[in-house]
Amino acid sequence: MRGTNAPTVKGNAPGNAGSTLGVLLVALLLSTACGGPEALPEAQPAELGTGEALEAQAQALSEEGERRGSPKAALGVALEVEDGVGMPLRVRAGQTVYINQIDIRSSVAASRDEGLAGLVRSGDFAGLGWLGVRKVDEEFEILSGEEGYKRRRFYRNAAWMDLPSGFFVEPVDEAGRLTGAPIFLNAGQNGQRQDTDDFFVRRFRAIQWTYDCPALHDCTGASNYLEEALLELRNARTQAKQKTLVLNAKTQGLRLRWTLRPFSAYTIPVEQVAQPAYDYGFSMDVTPVTPPLKDGTYAPGTAVTFRLTLKDGSGKRLHPVGWLPTYNDVIFGANDAGIQYYRAFFDPTATYYRRKHRERMMMAQIIGPAQRIQPIRAIIDMDAFVDPAVDVQTISTAAQDGVFSQFRTFPSANKLFGGAFDPVHAAWAAPVSDTWTFTVPANAEPGTYLVTVKGRRVFLGEDIPSSKTVEIQVGTKQRTQPALTTGPCNSCHSEGGELSTVLHGNDNRAACAACHAPLGFELEGPVFVRVHFVHSRSERVDTSLAQCSKCHLTKQSVQRTSKAACLSCHKSYPKSHEQNFGPITSMYVGGGRESFQQCTSTCHTTHPQSGL
Repeated sequence: MRGTNAPTVKGNAPGNAGSTLGVLLVALLLSTACGGPEALPEAQPAELGTGEALEAQAQALSEEGERRGSPKAALGVALEVEDGVGMPLRVRAGQTVYINQIDIRSSVAASRDEGLAGLVRSGDFAGLGWLGVRKVDEEFEILSGEEGYKRRRFYRNAAWMDLPSGFFVEPVDEAGRLTGAPIFLNAGQNGQRQDTDDFFVRRFRAIQWTYDCPALHDCTGASNYLEEALLELRNARTQAKQKTLVLNAKTQGLRLRWTLRPFSAYTIPVEQVAQPAYDYGFSMDVTPVTPPLKDGTYAPGTAVTFRLTLKDGSGKRLHPVGWLPTYNDVIFGANDAGIQYYRAFFDPTATYYRRKHRERMMMAQIIGPAQRIQPIRAIIDMDAFVDPAVDVQTISTAAQDGVFSQFRTFPSANKLFGGAFDPVHAAWAAPVSDTWTFTVPANAEPGTYLVTVKGRRVFLGEDIPSSKTVEIQVGTKQRTQPALTTGPCNSCHSEGGELSTVLHGNDNRAACAACHAPLGFELEGPVFVRVHFVHSRSERVDTSLAQCSKCHLTKQSVQRTSKAACLSCHKSYPKSHEQNFGPITSMYVGGGRESFQQCTSTCHTTHPQSGL
């Protein structure tokens, strides 16, 4: 191996030194076997220093930091590396931080179908261990693009994806000298979740994109490919939040050293902002503008207007009364407040496999009455999104799905998606009101109706979700309750993985179904599809996937058979089923629009090993 030895750190490094050294030793051996340092440039002594010198710097700076102390609460920040280049991190001056998110991506363009050969040959991840990599899933996008249909092939099981690894994070000055004590973050390994893992979410994989398929499910003659490797770590667990870095006045960068490529550290430039206009944190208020009747209820048939107020952690408004920023302001402007809108036009997402946390959709929903809340299977087509006369989409009706629901995106869908289809994107410049109106049907069943808004804020290094649910009473003062058939999720979602922290920051599971309806261009929307899919692919679930009782509370809740319910978890079914119901064409829902129809009421009334 070339270069110097990897550093040994003290100070805020993890208490289990044996575990850290073990991870590093495995990484060094792997890099030797898989061409790690041999495929990478020579380490620069000025950057790395010797292990002893780095240890001495860390010890001295740790002692100095303990003397000074820090009056500010630690803040979770997001780090990003794109094709070997660290993306600049702006943060409040003097802030104490912990690492809440790491996104690393390497990509290579290709003109022919070669799987991931380009990534193995060149690019930022070329020196890693690719032995064992294989294609595990495939999905086409239903809507065609300018060049044709897009196919996504998903790859796993390369050595670098599965083996244990970790990250050293070192605050440095402009010359690469330490300005504070480094920390070590344990990324864990695939297939085994451990208490020592520092992140709740760990997803390492690769994707091959084909952009110019002439037809859905047919890429004959395609010539526009992209291969990308992705590393996603997010939602720092409890112990990781104690591993902090103090950014003093000399800190101008964070050096990120992955144990699987220890001789080629990434450098993330740091800009410290003195006296920013806003504080960290994110919250929202949802207020009915339309007054209720004297008894506090709304009559069926009432159009109820709501106002959204977005605030920072100190309660300061992030926008003027009456207006939210335009789409252009958020995506292309300065956006000092950090409000976010849907951005998958530019950074595409895929449930479980690709950066769903960066989709950043802001939207509102109403669903009710609470006692009827259930999954929605009616499909909402693109025509409903781009209709210029409709700002609010009706998602379900009591007659069709047993529950009423509507949703509204910000900006409204006809401007958000309509602007995307317009070559000049004129609608993206349109003003965005902070009010909207849901109309309760005239035949609405009395009960409690839930109104929820979800959104995300990215501000000076902090990337966090927030949601807010308020209740209105329709036709009765008596509060009604949802009858959920799954839970409790907190048996696994804890220690940094709470539902109030991950996903949309929403721990009210009754307030999900309206936003998560199947869309004509994205059929995998329903919560039951996504939960089945994510947990069946993660390989880090602590129980057998056949044990439905781990999540489902009743036998009846697993008896509605459909392609979407079964094939969002199972990857195959018998030949007889293929003859009767067609081949599997979607990794998410099994087939097309028919996937939400109940196949039968007589078969599969029990599930082997379900515990129900």
